[in-house]
Amino acid sequence: MMADFGIPCDTKSKSQLLQRLYNWLLDRYRAGETAVLVIDEAQSLSDEVLEEIRMLTNLETFTEKLLQIVLVGQPELEQRLKQPQLRQLRQRLTLRAKTHPLNIEETKSYITQRLRIAGSNGEMIFDSNATVAIFRYAQGIPRIINLLCEHCLVSAFVDQRKTVSVEVVDSVARDFDLADGNAAGAMIAPVPPSSEKFDLVEALRTLATLADRLRQSEQQDLPKERKL
Repeated sequence: MMADFGIPCDTKSKSQLLQRLYNWLLDRYRAGETAVLVIDEAQSLSDEVLEEIRMLTNLETFTEKLLQIVLVGQPELEQRLKQPQLRQLRQRLTLRAKTHPLNIEETKSYITQRLRIAGSNGEMIFDSNATVAIFRYAQGIPRIINLLCEHCLVSAFVDQRKTVSVEVVDSVARDFDLADGNAAGAMIAPVPPSSEKFDLVEALRTLATLADRLRQSEQQDLPKERKL
């Protein structure tokens, strides 16, 4: 049974799209796979959209959920979920996790790991003083660490330097008004919930179309039967 949230849509179309999505999720379940929907910047979603996300958790078998939903957002998301009108969604949450600012050693390890993933051969790129400065300006916030490191690399490349020095970090920090250690100044401001109506049918159509394409791709990857 579908609840009516005042969303102008074709009920028949919505039902058909949900059925297509359900069939694909059921195929994944039978194949022993887990389907996961990750929604970033979830704190910016309207209450209406969050309620529709809760409805998607009803896609299940008699014993198992067919779709795992991960909401990722800034600290405002936690406050949003405490609102009375989102009580049912909050009750569906089975696991919560919160990240905390990194300490200096974690910051060094984080930068080293990101460089390794990017293809670094282990050669020193950020000198020790530069890393300490990045930690000081970013206050251990990964997003700000990423921001500083990226622009420091670009600046060093432009100046044809092989190593990022503390002077480069200081210069980049000033560009982002971080000279006083105000890491919050470089944070992307949360977007207020949209006042526009959420087009549920379009969202479901996108999910269903993606499921169809994945199914077709899987069929094409199957070995073709040889004709005798």
